[in-house]
Amino acid sequence: MKFVAVIRQVPDGESRLKIQEGRVDLSGATLILDQMDEYAVEEAIRLKEKHGGEAIVVGFGPERTEEAIRTALAMGCDRGVHVVYEGFADPVAVAEALVGVLKEEAPTLVLTGGQQADWDSQALGGALAEALGVPVVAWTTALELEGETAKAKHDLDEGAEWVRVKLPAVFTTQQGLNEPRYPTLPGIMKAKKKEIRKVQASLTPKVTLLSEEIQEKSRLGKILDGKDPVAAAEELVRLLHEEAKVI
Repeated sequence: MKFVAVIRQVPDGESRLKIQEGRVDLSGATLILDQMDEYAVEEAIRLKEKHGGEAIVVGFGPERTEEAIRTALAMGCDRGVHVVYEGFADPVAVAEALVGVLKEEAPTLVLTGGQQADWDSQALGGALAEALGVPVVAWTTALELEGETAKAKHDLDEGAEWVRVKLPAVFTTQQGLNEPRYPTLPGIMKAKKKEIRKVQASLTPKVTLLSEEIQEKSRLGKILDGKDPVAAAEELVRLLHEEAKVI
């Protein structure tokens, strides 16, 4: 059995980004394995531990993406494949670039994060399933293998539903599916020796990136008078609603 986690490297949410010539400059940013993808990696490892076989991590992106792949290997994946591509690629183009590698691996199932942090997009899982011609279950919070099928719990806005799909299939992951493990020192040392196969991506982006912007947030700089706690609370609620527009 083969359990594949598809991952990407993204800026840490605490990184301060800047724009250079109309593009986000990542040179000073801390880059990490996408946190949504961590659940995919963890689930692939748990399925391998329970059912045997291999846990494989497939990463897409520039040369630096190898760092995120090594993180997944340190967590417990057996080997990695790096589909190398420099530049912007939309989710459909990424899926088409990965489909050759995934078909070659012939996995039992494919896991990927339910939402990509840098794109703020939920499209990759569905695009992968379409490219592979297999079913997809989004926002999975429980997953059980049953012979040639899988039973999965899928979150809804006001509840959940259980579904059964024929394997192979694609599952998108989120918080609640599992608790990703931290790489241990022995795991980090072993990861340095694990195989990462490099594949040059062949793709035609469907979307052309023209420019990027970063939302600048300014402080209101208002201090509330604490002498009257009730009046201060009322003023705080008004400011949050009318000026900050967060409630």
